[in-house]
Amino acid sequence: MSQAPNPPILLTPGPLTTSSRTRQAMLRDWGSWDGDFNEITTRLRQRLLDIANAAETHECVPMQGSGTFSVEAAVGTVVPRDGHVLVPSNGAYCQRLARICRTLGRKVTTIDYTEDQQVSPSDVDRALAADPSITHVALVHCETGAGVLNPLHEIAVVAAKHGRGLIVDAMSSFGALPIDAARTPFDAVVAASGKCLEGVPGMGFVIIRRSVLETCEGNSHSLALDLYDQWAYMRKTTQWRFTPPTHVVAALDEAVTQYLDEGGLPARGARYTRNCEALIEGLAAIGVRSFLSPDIQAPIIVTFHAPAHPNYEFKRFYAEVKKRGYILYPGKLTQVETFRVGCIGHFGEAGIPGAVAAIAETLEAMGIATAKASAGATAEV
Repeated sequence: MSQAPNPPILLTPGPLTTSSRTRQAMLRDWGSWDGDFNEITTRLRQRLLDIANAAETHECVPMQGSGTFSVEAAVGTVVPRDGHVLVPSNGAYCQRLARICRTLGRKVTTIDYTEDQQVSPSDVDRALAADPSITHVALVHCETGAGVLNPLHEIAVVAAKHGRGLIVDAMSSFGALPIDAARTPFDAVVAASGKCLEGVPGMGFVIIRRSVLETCEGNSHSLALDLYDQWAYMRKTTQWRFTPPTHVVAALDEAVTQYLDEGGLPARGARYTRNCEALIEGLAAIGVRSFLSPDIQAPIIVTFHAPAHPNYEFKRFYAEVKKRGYILYPGKLTQVETFRVGCIGHFGEAGIPGAVAAIAETLEAMGIATAKASAGATAEV
């Protein structure tokens, strides 16, 4: 058996493996109203705007909680209570976005795709042309249910052509895949600390067009999730309205420093792309097939077909891979049995080859022949 990393490497779409510097940043306590902490918040908000080239036109509003809290905050704040949201849906997180709209009492229409299809801008174009009551489009940029990358810029252009707002769930793309506010029109982009910026979970943020935000007072269904109120209070005081996740904020500030030192978005995106390619090629070599067509595969998380073998059972597979030092993700598809492997996180160039070796060893331990073990014979995976 290959030597297992300790602690295990998280090959998931977040939480993910963080650097020792990021974890070290959480060892100090901060006063939530203290000037030093407020400086961290101000600096972090500015840096997040800069990553999206959005400082001239947008505001960054941070929010306590997981990324879903911020998605709900964005929908509830940006979409008026009599608004109508179009959600192109090709996976579990698109379905969650539509559910948020329904739960908030916002009218919602979906365009439904299979989990291996990319959202089509022409479908969005037709839907907006056919229904003038639609006020907003809500798009998941990277649908990590299967790993599909949806065409954000093209859909943004369509929404702008029709004069509709655009809310983007960029949870699993922000910081690794290009989002440029000067080129791509959007009302709001939502992301979180524990994803491609390689912070720890516990904080989301919304990059929201300033001219839109200024009109949003009173839209929100919630006191705690009101982005307008959060922004107005921060603008006045530099402070969070309610107790912030101070350690998470400090860790994200440190993670963003490392992100910039690495070379920002081009370097982060390139590293994840190398990870993704090495993962797909490595598992293909032992007969494990990826689920998506390469032209729509995002370099964030990859879905693989589970071995078509009577000995395969995900719980044992997961436990055996974990024993070898890697934590994977279960499949999210409804029709096909799969498992998922993340490409993001701070684990070095050896992480993916090590994971491939751990998966190969696990399959052999489960009595499932791999292409390598079969010495060129057809694999049973």
